[in-house]
Parts: sequence; C-alpha cells; structure tokens
Amino acid sequence: MTTFLKKSLRRVTLGALLLVPALTLIQACTNLTEVPKDALTPDNAFKTDLEVLAGVASVYAGLRPTLWGYYNLSEITTDELLVPTRGNDWYDNGRWLEIHRQQWTENSGSALDDMNGTWNDLFSGVAKANLMIEVMNKSSSATKDQTIAELRTLRAWYYYMLMDFFGGVPLVTTTELAKHERVSRDSIFRFVEAELKASSAALPPSWPSSFRGRVTKGSADAILASLYLNAQVFTGTVTANSFTKGTARWTDAIAAADRVINSGVYSLATDWKKNFSIDNQGSPEHIFWISESSAADLGMSLAMRGLHYNQLSPEPWNGFATIADTYNAFDPNDDRRSIFLVGQQYSYNTGAAVKDRQGNPLIFTVGIVDATKAAENEGARLMKFPPLPGAATGNSHPNNYPFFRLAEMYLIKAEALNESGNTPAAIAQLNIIRSRHLPAGSLIDPGLSQAQARQAILNERLFELAGEGKRRQDLIRAGKYTDAHQMCTAPIATCTKAATQIYRILFPIPLTQRQSNPLLAQNPGY
Repeated sequence: MTTFLKKSLRRVTLGALLLVPALTLIQACTNLTEVPKDALTPDNAFKTDLEVLAGVASVYAGLRPTLWGYYNLSEITTDELLVPTRGNDWYDNGRWLEIHRQQWTENSGSALDDMNGTWNDLFSGVAKANLMIEVMNKSSSATKDQTIAELRTLRAWYYYMLMDFFGGVPLVTTTELAKHERVSRDSIFRFVEAELKASSAALPPSWPSSFRGRVTKGSADAILASLYLNAQVFTGTVTANSFTKGTARWTDAIAAADRVINSGVYSLATDWKKNFSIDNQGSPEHIFWISESSAADLGMSLAMRGLHYNQLSPEPWNGFATIADTYNAFDPNDDRRSIFLVGQQYSYNTGAAVKDRQGNPLIFTVGIVDATKAAENEGARLMKFPPLPGAATGNSHPNNYPFFRLAEMYLIKAEALNESGNTPAAIAQLNIIRSRHLPAGSLIDPGLSQAQARQAILNERLFELAGEGKRRQDLIRAGKYTDAHQMCTAPIATCTKAATQIYRILFPIPLTQRQSNPLLAQNPGY
C-alpha cells in the first residue's frame, strides 16, 4: 500500500468527521431541504493542509464500497458468478438468486439492498468530490490545478459507474441543496468525457512511489477507452421492449487505448498472478485501482465470499461460485484457469487438507446440482484475489483491486479494431495477451472472419478479466446479457436462468430513491 494512502487512511476518522455532514447535504440533491446545523462546508472547514489531505483521501476511500454493490451486481447478474442457497446460508429472502436470474423489480430485495446501496455509495463519492473541488477552488495551494484535476477524474469515474448501472441520473456538481431531476444517459456520457479530457492535461503521467494509487493521465485515458468502447450502449436508447444502439466511437477507443499502451509507464506483468496477489502493490500493469490495506476493515473481502468456512481464519462465508459452463470454457492448458478452486481443498493458514462441516474431505465440484439447495462443497470458486492468512478481519485483505490493467487496453484496442473492419490487426492485439498464457499453437488464427473474431475477443475478455467486474458490460455490448443460460447441472426449471427483457440492461431506480425524490423518473420497463 502506498505511503499517501496509508497516511490518508490513518486519517480517515478525521476525513469522516469532516465529510459525513456535507455528504448528507450533497445527497440531499434528491432528498433534503435544509442544512444540518452541524454541517461543515468549504467556508468553515478544511483550513489546514492536513484537513485538505484527509478530504481528498476520503474521495479515494469512497471507491472501496464499490467492491460490494457495484462489483456484485456486475458479476452475479452474469454467467461468471452465482450465489446458490446452501441450506440456511445465502438465501436472504431470495435476493441472490433474484440477482442472477435478473428478476428484480424497483422494490424487490436486490433493488432495496444491492441497487439502493450502490446508488448511495456512488453518489457519496460524487458528494465528497464536489465538496473537495469547491474547497480547492478557493485554495491558494501550489498544487491546486493538479488536485482539482484529480478530483474531477474521480468524480467522472463515479458518474461513469452511475451511468453504467442506472442510465440517466441527477447531474450535480456543486454543494447546492436542491432536489434534481435525472438528465439523459447521453448527457452523463458527455459530461464524463468532457471532465476526463479537461482533467488529463493537469494530471501527471505517474506519481512518486510514495504517492502511487492516485489517478494519472493513464487513469483518465483508461476510463475514456472504456467509455468509448461502450459508447453505443451508453448513448443508446432503452425502451420497455427494445434497445437501439447509439453512435460508435471505435476510433476514439483505439486512440485512448494507444495513449496508455504507448505511454511507457505500464508493462505487462511477467507473472500474471502478481496482478492480484496480496503483494500486488507494485504491479507494472495496474493503471487505476483501489488501494487496499491489511488494517482492520480497510481491505477487500473478495476471497471471503467464495472460500469454505474451514479454509481460512477468520472464517470465510462460503457463498459465491461460478457455473460449470464458465469454468469449462477455459482451456485446461491456460494458466488463467487456475483462478478457480476445484477438487480437494486446503487451509490457507496451515496448508493441510480441509474437511467440510460433516467431517468429509472438502472437495469442490465443478457443477451445482440445484442452486436452491446446494451442498456446501458445490461449485467452482473464483479465487483470483487470494486471501491473506490471519487477516485482522474478513475485510482486511490487502490485494489492490484494479479497475483497469494494461491487458485490458490491448483487448479494448482489439475489439475496436475488429468493429472498425480491421480484423487481422485486432487479432494481433488479442494474441499479445493470449501468448502470455498459452503456447504458440493456441494463438488465434488471423484469418478469422469479423464475426468469429468478435466471439474470440469476447471469450478472451472472459479468460483474462474474469472476476474483475467486466462481464456485465461485455455481455451487454455483445447483445447476450439477457439471454438464457444453465445455472446448474440438473435440467430443472429452478436451475435455468431464463431469457429476460431487454430493458434489464439498466437497473431500476430503487423505490427508496424515488420516494425520497419524486423528481426521479423510473427507467423503462419497471
């Protein structure tokens, strides 16, 4: 973990004291009409460098909660992750299977918990950024322009995620108290694009090692590359019965990806697994990431969600698994298949073979017979981010979580080249990534048709980026997100994810939010 973020996290209590009242105030863009008497504002707080540093750090700290709601909804609504009911565990009023089956409504369990929580998490990030931008606008600091660019980039990322999930949302860039209507999804797209382009000039190409983890020119370009890759979706039109694509931005996606690739700042990691390990803080491949810590409750919990209760101390949660079709899609010779745990399992603390709660050898199966009543050993576990044995708490695993890695820039460029009609060049980019994991005989044939290459690129994104929160976007772009698939090995109704309505490529605005702010119109279909 970097010195900057270690220091700022040690000051997170100060940051919270300063920012929580103001955060409530900004979220009031949709639901408050008066200023709390104890609210701290740019005029009565942030008078010292320490307070300003804590405030900026709190905007970064707001990224950490996205590894729950935003991550889970990006993964569990797809074929990458499934949370089966295991006896009395993981039922939660049917919420987890509802997410995977894409059966949510605006007031169902997943909407009122996961989607509402994500909405609040992301607008909390916007609120903190707005407050600190206002603070810095009044500052005489020598680094004022750079810090404002940093904050605008972070705010753009929060809005990117809001646009991704909910489409049009209220666009708030001040600490004003008012309810706001939603603006169009296309308006949010243009705002994010403009903010990133404007901020990039003032951002550094890299930071000194003591400040690693702060956003850079590469961070802004990586977000832009992803924004342009998804432009047809983000600027398209969703109705209750159809989806019409917006304007493609393939040339812009290639240019943004190339700026990262050719920057000289990043390189592909020789040891691919080092991108995700507990000591991945120095990965040369990470472009924009969440800095995690082994301090109590200041790290990630991804490993806890899938590991069996008996595999680690403190005790994991034995929930998340993948479906058999996804596990089997990986070439057995591909070293990326090792992110899944199958077969006899071992303790991360002692290395000894582990037994289940009944005293039998704990053997993870590839298939799940029935997701509504799964055994504790069923399902391959996606363990891309391994745990820290003896972590202080379940949320104290120090693996940094990359929003963007260099490998994805090659994959974005490959997809954009293919969609632009340059399939041989696209496959050359694809094979740069594939050659890191498989022998030459397994590389993609440059003679594929555009349609064949499109599928090969989608497959490669699964193999390279599984467990990194990308699958929902990928399937939406490919027109496959709402398709049916088999959840389990048993051919029974409860184990088929049926085809769902196209409007579900957007989540509903949770009822909680619409009750707080009657100006919020609902998404089509809900």
